Amino acid sequence: MRTVEEYMSLPYKMEIQPDPYSGGYVLCFPELPGCITQGDTIEELMFMAEDAKLCWLTAAIEDGVEIREPEILEEYSGKFKIRMPKDLHKHLANKAKSEGVSMNQYCVHLLSKNAYKK
Repeated sequence: MRTVEEYMSLPYKMEIQPDPYSGGYVLCFPELPGCITQGDTIEELMFMAEDAKLCWLTAAIEDGVEIREPEILEEYSGKFKIRMPKDLHKHLANKAKSEGVSMNQYCVHLLSKNAYKK
């Protein structure tokens, strides 16, 4: 098992959302379940985030809780090939042309628009 200092140096993903109830912002580390904090400003939030992560990791190590390693984005190239029916290819190419973008840009737009829906 790593030390708390080693875990602190790893690039854990942070998610920040406005706090609709009390104003300010809420931050969580999705790879560290329950590690969450809030702050009135982004600057305060970033300070609080480091403290929350340190406290969470320290408690997890003391309690023998398994700590996930962060997902490394470098493992993904950002490219993949896809086969599709010719009529779909034509439709997407025509839609992209009418929008004034490349078909690649148009497909990325469509995928990103729907990929993060819950």
